[in-house]
Amino acid sequence: MQQTSTHLGSTMTTNQRWVMASTAAGFSLENMDIMFLSFALAPIIAELHISSTAAGWIGSITNLGMLAGGAIFGLVGDRIGRVKTFTYTIFIFAFATAAMFFAHTLPMIYTMRFLAGIGAGGEYGVGIALIAENFQPGLIGRLTSVAAIGGQVGAIFAAVMAAYIIPAFGWNALFLLGVIPVILTFFIRRHVHESSEFLTAHAHAVKTHEKIAVSRLFATPALALQTLGLMVMTIVQIAGYFGLMNWLPSIVQKQQGLSVSGSSLWMVVTIIGMSIGMMAFGTIMDSFGPRWAFGIFLLGSAVVMFTILMVKSAIALILAGALIGFFSNGMFGGYGAVISRLYPTAIRSTANSIIMNVGRAIGGFSSVVIGLLMDRYSLAVTMGCLSALYILSFLVMEALPGMRKLTH
Repeated sequence: MQQTSTHLGSTMTTNQRWVMASTAAGFSLENMDIMFLSFALAPIIAELHISSTAAGWIGSITNLGMLAGGAIFGLVGDRIGRVKTFTYTIFIFAFATAAMFFAHTLPMIYTMRFLAGIGAGGEYGVGIALIAENFQPGLIGRLTSVAAIGGQVGAIFAAVMAAYIIPAFGWNALFLLGVIPVILTFFIRRHVHESSEFLTAHAHAVKTHEKIAVSRLFATPALALQTLGLMVMTIVQIAGYFGLMNWLPSIVQKQQGLSVSGSSLWMVVTIIGMSIGMMAFGTIMDSFGPRWAFGIFLLGSAVVMFTILMVKSAIALILAGALIGFFSNGMFGGYGAVISRLYPTAIRSTANSIIMNVGRAIGGFSSVVIGLLMDRYSLAVTMGCLSALYILSFLVMEALPGMRKLTH
């Protein structure tokens, strides 16, 4: 592992800078795509005359693709290297996103979103592994949070573009911006190199015929319990994030009578709140350990879900969005940091990809569930269900022995 000081402001090597820049950019482009769908959802419903439930399936199918991509490319990343795998996933993701321009039927939309999910799902695990293997453990919480903040830059870009492109050119045109990631692959292949930690572990695995398989995540009862517990936590994380981000623009438009551009402004503020939350979470995690960081943010999320019910003005709405974003998505970078420290280098990409993308695949059904709840019940019921999930995640986190061992 390349050594550096435990202070973020310290000098990084050239490769470390490229690792951070490329990973943050990859996450940024992934979030850009997710937010494209968020803002296109209402126009898609109107154009195709589909129900909220059918529309919710678009996000859920994307997450099923992420599970497939995570399973495939997590293993590929551990077997042939992080850098090559990272570029392959970006290519798939980019072209499938851009192909949404030509999708004018629901089956075509479902197909393209599944393919985009395959690329995005493979990208996460190898990106997190690159960070974990190029920096000291005492920096991983903050650095994975920095990469996740890079993802929020993509979300802000998507919100701004949606405000201008959808009214002028329609929702399909928004997805043409998905070709942008292709440019990133050139720079990654040229400037990012495999870490000495991975090369050493890979050489040992080849020499000893070490098995690189998903089954290693469940090799012992204790390891299986740890893996399943982390999956439950990521399911809750993704359920909250995708559910809120896919539906809150529509909720805001309905409750406050805002246009797409108006809800975009609200989403930008929410994303800024997320970014601040991520840095706060990473700092707490590196200073006091993951139990303190997750405990504060999970219980905080359970409480702030209800703030959206109390807003009576535009200013209150903005503040509620920022507060929800701060707690509900501030934790995102922490999962990769914890997983990377709990599993060995030889299966680190696989562990990150499988655990996070199981969370995405199952938690992503929150889009469907929230659609059903919104069709049949009140917003208060929806927020109450989300709040209960965060409390469940807190209880699971407290029960995991591995989490207690990670003091800093």
